Parts: sequence; structure tokens; C-alpha cells
Amino acid sequence: MDEQALLGLNPNADADFRQRALAYFEQLKISQDAWQVCAEALAQSIYSDDHIKFFCFQVLEHQIKFKYSELTEVQQQLIRETLITWLQAQMLNPQPEKTFIRNKAAQVFALLFVTEYLTKWPKFFFDILSVVDLNPRGVDMYLRILMAVDAELVDRDVVHTSEASYYFALTLEARRNTLLKDTMREQCIPSLVESWYQILQNYQYNNSELTCQCLEVVGAYVSWIDLSLIANERFINMLLGHMSVEVLREEACDCLFEIVNKGMDPIDKTKLVESLCQVLQSAGLFSIDQEDDVDFLARFSKLVNGMGQALIASWTKLIKNGDMKSAQDTLQAIEAKVALMLQLLIHEDDDISSNIIGFCYDYLHILKQLSALSDQQKANVEAIMLAVMKKLTYDEEYNFENEGEDEAMFVEYRKQLKLLLDRLAQVSPELLLASVRRVFNTTLQNWQTTRFMEVEVAIRLLYMLAEALPVSHGAHFSGDVTKATALQDMMRTLVTSGVSAYQHTSVTLEFFETVVRYEKFFAVEPQHIPTVLMAFLDHRGLRHTSPKVRSRTAYLFSRFVKSLNKQMNPFIEDVLNRIQDLMELSPPENGYQALLSSDDQLFIYETAGVLIVNSEYSAERKQVLMRNLLTPLMEKFKVLLEKLMMAQDEDRQMALADCLNHAVGFASRTSKAFSNKQTVKQCGCSEVYLDCLQTFLPALSCPLQKEVLRSGVRTFLHRMIICLEEEVLPFIPSASEHMLKDCEAKDLQEFIPLINQITAKFKTQVSPFLQQMFMPLLHAIFEVLLLPAEENDQSAALEKQMLRRSYFAFLQTVTGSGMSEVIANQGAENVERVLFTVIQGAVDYPDPIAQKTCFIILSKLVELWGGKDGPVGFADFVYKHIVPACFLAPLKQTFDLADAQTVLALSECAVTLKTIHLKR
Repeated sequence: MDEQALLGLNPNADADFRQRALAYFEQLKISQDAWQVCAEALAQSIYSDDHIKFFCFQVLEHQIKFKYSELTEVQQQLIRETLITWLQAQMLNPQPEKTFIRNKAAQVFALLFVTEYLTKWPKFFFDILSVVDLNPRGVDMYLRILMAVDAELVDRDVVHTSEASYYFALTLEARRNTLLKDTMREQCIPSLVESWYQILQNYQYNNSELTCQCLEVVGAYVSWIDLSLIANERFINMLLGHMSVEVLREEACDCLFEIVNKGMDPIDKTKLVESLCQVLQSAGLFSIDQEDDVDFLARFSKLVNGMGQALIASWTKLIKNGDMKSAQDTLQAIEAKVALMLQLLIHEDDDISSNIIGFCYDYLHILKQLSALSDQQKANVEAIMLAVMKKLTYDEEYNFENEGEDEAMFVEYRKQLKLLLDRLAQVSPELLLASVRRVFNTTLQNWQTTRFMEVEVAIRLLYMLAEALPVSHGAHFSGDVTKATALQDMMRTLVTSGVSAYQHTSVTLEFFETVVRYEKFFAVEPQHIPTVLMAFLDHRGLRHTSPKVRSRTAYLFSRFVKSLNKQMNPFIEDVLNRIQDLMELSPPENGYQALLSSDDQLFIYETAGVLIVNSEYSAERKQVLMRNLLTPLMEKFKVLLEKLMMAQDEDRQMALADCLNHAVGFASRTSKAFSNKQTVKQCGCSEVYLDCLQTFLPALSCPLQKEVLRSGVRTFLHRMIICLEEEVLPFIPSASEHMLKDCEAKDLQEFIPLINQITAKFKTQVSPFLQQMFMPLLHAIFEVLLLPAEENDQSAALEKQMLRRSYFAFLQTVTGSGMSEVIANQGAENVERVLFTVIQGAVDYPDPIAQKTCFIILSKLVELWGGKDGPVGFADFVYKHIVPACFLAPLKQTFDLADAQTVLALSECAVTLKTIHLKR
């Protein structure tokens, strides 16, 4: 072997050596006989370096996986012998191999097993067992090989190229795996099970590592072998014995879980679970409070969850089969586990609690199906409810300022608890409402002296009731009187108790979230609106010391104001005055740290717009207020644009451009209060927005930071087309001209939707403008598409693909808006060029989204021009190019009918042929 290249296998080698090693590996993979050199190196232990040994196994793995059929019988026999020789050597080596080498070797054995077991090596396992016997190192390898074989037979990680070949490969692999498992069940599984029993018996007291490995193997295989081989007295007794050995009990737990999880007859399953439970209980394992090993309890909780869910599955089947007597027995068995389930659910360790939630959820599902609940079942429901309320509570360690992995896990756990709460509401809504009300009222009476986590959870429970007790359109305060009264009382307490002043971010946020969720409350009791508005506007909300609270409140405030609509009338001017300082555009040079980020300010501007537009003021007053809102932005914009033109330093240019972009964004956002031109006119605001347009458009001719500035102005134009309609049209030609100068793929890609919007909205009104800018736009597109790019530059290729799609979308909009004359009037040569690009898009590019669009364009053109009075030469074009395209596209190898988009492209292709048939 190339010793120099092998040096690069060491993880500490420098990049050049590593590159050389990679190249060498690729070279060996192609080579005819390199695998033999590697096989010899392994069989004769030529190398002591671990990375070289691993490398040799990788070369063998590649040979078996991809090129095995090319080998002669003698060569295949050599691979078998190499592996057995290597295995024999493991038992004699002074030191065991590193774990990563043993795992790789096991994978290679498993690959060879899958390839040869049915044909040339039926004695695979017997040969391995005869070599390893009960030698601990041999047993270790044997167990690793078994796990690797199980992974090959049971895991579904097939490398796939396309969906169709993936399913084909999956089916082939599934068939092969079924055949392998069937053959193993007939020929060797009983012997393997016997070997596991011997290993467990031999090593259970003196080698915990091997015993745990063997238990893992039993757990893996039990899902697809005859259960009676494992679920019998001698095996179960041994496993139960392991449950009281500290180093073995976690693996034993997992193994029992797999046994319980195995599909079987419902009555047999109930018997199996019950017999296990009796033994576990008599061994004292149900006494949770005396156990302090949380890792074991997490596994034990998973086992109890498995047993509970297995019994519930049996109950469901028995009910379905009409066997009421057995179903009743199974239900009693389930009820007997509830006390243990509750102990685990309430456990202070969230992992232990989380593992039992499935059983808990399914148990509630059973109760939901029963016609009446016994007193004990009602008590169980209440106990689950109290457990959920307790477990929803944050602990002292939760870091609100810097949320990490532990915090993320608790958030996920809370989501699981929420599902339980929703299920509780289905079983007993009255009980849930009463329990939440009790907890809520007790906590809020003394919130000043209560810990933050208890106050937060009390408000959180009120918030969660909205989803647990659903109503249409948030009408929580009408309909069912008991429920409406309870919720109304709690909301009144929430807004009048003063709890919004609690000094903890979690309580503050929960307060605002809940107020917004129950906004319909303020229609019933509008007298509380000023109190809540003040909370939003002062140090509790938008001026809170925490940026996180300020940011979330900005969004919630916007929602709150929108939902109250006309009820905000008495407070509009006051609110506008109070938020004025929050809307200041903070230029980069003043060093002033604004309270809100620019994203948060967008919500405040939108809120201001909504307040003005929805007010009951006259159009004149609305116009004045809107001008007051937008004039400071326009003035700042002019000053900043001048500064940008003069700026030399690139960082300063970027900061100024961002600030300009924010100004445009804020103005855009105020217009969201309008739905169309009519509403803008009614408010007398057209003139203000036209002034904005005239202020912002000069930014398009600024040579600096073009991308940022263009993006902002483009968005503003999109909004103005909706708000001002044809009043925008005079500005479009010069804006388009500027946006087409020195543009890149991304600029064009974002500019085309603007032109599409104008085309679709104004149709023939903009026909002269479109005819004028049609070819300049196309030249800009073609210029970018023809730019040379590096062969493996993925992002450039993707940008071009997206631009091509945008180009075809533009042609589709033009033809679809009935303006084919825009294309027809471009001169014969240009028309022909455009048509050929569409044919090319339909056939040559393996992009089904673009192909679909191209066929839509072609069928539309055939419909418009395919008759007798169509353009000269178009009929010829149909037969020479469009008809062949309809057949060439589906014949391409890249036309993958397993892909949904391709099927749509094929459908449009058929429509094109049908249109030709009808028109010609």
C-alpha cells in the first residue's frame, strides 16, 4: 500500500495528507485487486495503526456492497476466510481492538451475511459460534455482529436516487429481508436463542458489559422471532433476576419493554403483562419513592408505559371483537396500574414523567369512551389533573435569559402535558374548569407573596383553557353560562388584580398572551380596556427592561388593537402620543440604543395605521394624523439618502442603507390597514402615500448599496399597487428603468413579480409600457443566464434556475392576461427567440416546475394564435416545434413520473396537444 497516503488517515494529519488519503481510498475502490491487499493486511495483522485497519475494512465493505458479484468463487471464499481468520485473532491478541474497529468489522460481517446466507454460507452463525465459543472477546464480536445483522434486516435506510427507484429498492430489500428472516427462523434462531441464554448465564455475575450487550440483542430480535423462545419461564426469571442487579437492570428493563411491545393475541398479552407485573411488584420495584436512581426509573417508567399501552391495545381489540368479559378483566388490570402511573407522572424528574405520558393519555381515551365513570375513575381523573398542573410549573433552575438545551426540553415536555390537559377536558370539562378556577383564584388572591412559577402556571392554565374548551371564533363569553361566567370572573381577576406588575418576565408575558387570547372579554366588559392599554404602554410592556418582553409585547399590542377595532376610539390620540417615541427611526450615528428593534417597530407602525384608519374621525382628520405619522419618516429619509451618497466607509454605507430600508418598510407597514384603493380614498390618504413614493424613488438611482435599497422600494411599490392602483402607473416606467440597471440574478428574480403584479392587475392599461420594456427586461435576463459559472457552484446554478422560472412566470402572466400582442409586436426575430426559449424550457431543462409553466404558455399561444388569422408562420412553428416538444419532454430520462410536479407538467403537456387538436 501507499504508506505516504496512509499517513493521511490519522485525524491529526494536515489537510494535504488527508486529501491524499481520500484520493487513495477512491483509487482503491475502483481498483480490481486492492481489496485483496486489504484482506491480507487484516488476516495477517500487518498494520498496528487503528486508522489503517479501519480503512482496510472500509475497502472490503465497498467491495462486498457494490462489486461482490464481479468476484470469482475463489475470491469470495477468500473474503470469508479473511473475516474468520481476523475473528480468530481477536481472541489471541494481547489487547482488544478499539470499539470503532469492532463495530466496522461487525458491519462487514453483516453485509457478507446478507449477501451469502441464502446461497453460499448457510452456516454463517454456526461457523462464528464455533470460533468464538464462550471467549469474552469472541462473544463481544458475536453480539456486535448480531446487532449489525438486525440493523441490516430491520432498519430502513436505503440510499435512493429518485422516488421511483427508492420504492423499487425498498421493495426488493424488504422482500430479501423477509426471506432472510424466514430462513433464519427455520434454521438457526432456536440455536441463537440458546447461545444468548448461555452467555447471560455465564456472564451475568462477572461481566456486566457482555450481559448488557446480550440483553440488547435479545431486545432487538424479540420483535421478529417467535416470542415463546424468550417469553418463557427460564428466560423471564433470569431477566427478572437482572432487574435487581444495579449494573444490569436498565438493559433488563429495555429488554422486558421489547417483549411487552411484541404484537400478540390480546388475552395472551394481558396474561403476559399481568404475570410480569406480579413478579416486579413482589420484588419491590413498584415502590417508586424508595428508589433514587433516576436513570433506572426513566427506563422503568418506559417499561410501565409499555405495559399500560399494551393492556389498553388489548382492551380495544377485545371490545372490537365483542369479548366483554375479557375486556372487563383487562380494564381491571389497567386500573390496577393507575396508582403506579400517577407516581411516575408526578415524579420530580421530567424524563421519568415524560416516559409515562403515553399510557396516561391512552387511559383517558378509554375513560372518554365509557358511558359513566366510577368514583375511583373520577378520583383518577382529578389526580391526573393535579399532576399536570404541578408538572407544568417551571423549576428554579430554568434560565429565562439564556435558554439552552435543558430549557428547550422542558418546553417540549410542556407541550406533551398540554395534550394531556386537552384530553382531560374531553373526559370531564366541568372538573377541569373548576380545578383551574380554584388554582387561579387562590394564587391570584396572594400573588404578591407567591413564587413566580406558581403565578405563571396559574395564568398559563387560564390561557390553556381556551384551546382545551374550544369554541368557534373565540366566543368564550357567550353560550354555556357556567363556563362563560367562570372565564369572565377569571379574566376580571386577571386584569384588576394588578398581577401585570409582577417582577418576572414569564408572568408578564403570560399576562399579555392571555389578555390577547381572550380579547372578546373586552367586548363584554369594555371598562377594563384603559387598564390593559396602560400595561401595554408602560414599563410592564413596551418599555419593560427585558428586550424579549418588549419584542413580544409589540406583536401582541398590534393584535390587541386590531381585535378591539371600534372600541379603541376614545383612546386613539392618547395612544398615538404615547407610542410616538417608540417609532423614531434611529440613524446609525447617534449611538442611541432604541427600545425596540426595527422588526418590532414594524408592528408599532402597523398599529398606528390601524388606529388611524379604523377611527371614526373625518377624512381630513385621518389625513392629518397619517401625515404626522409619515412626514418624519420622509424627512429623515431625504437626509439619510444625502449622507449615504457622501459616505466613504462601507460599514457606514451599510448602516445608512439599512436605516433607509427601515424607513421605507415602516411606511409600507402603515398601509396594511387599507384593503384597497377605496379605503385609502375614503381616508383621504392617497396624497400622503404619493408623497412617500416621490420621496423613496430617488433611492433607486443611488449607486451604493443597490440591493438593500431596491428591495425596500420594490416592496413599497407592491403595496402601493394595491392601495393606489392606477395612480402608481406614472412612476412605474422610471422605477423599472433604474431597477434593470446593473442587476444580478436575484434582483431580476425579485423584480419580475412586481411586473407580473402590474400586468395581472392593469392588463391592457399597461400594454404600451410592457411593449416598451419587454425586450430590455429579456435582454437583462438572458445576459445573466449566459454568464459563465463554475461547474460545481451550486448556489449560482440554483439562482439561474430560479431566474429561469421567474422568466417563464412572466411570459405566462403576459399571455394569461390576454396581452399576447405585447410579444407579437416585438418583431419577428425577437418573437422567434422568445418562442424557442419556451420550447427549450419545456424540453431541455430538468425542472418540472418550469416545464409545467412552459406548456401552459404554449397551449395559451396556440389558443390565441393557432387559428387561421394567427401570426404568419405560427402554424409551421406548431408542427415543427410545439408538437415534437410534447413528445420529447416526457421521453427524457430526467422526466420522473414518480415526482408530483412532473405529473403536473405531463398534464399541461397533454392540454397543449388537445388545444392544438381543437385549434387546427
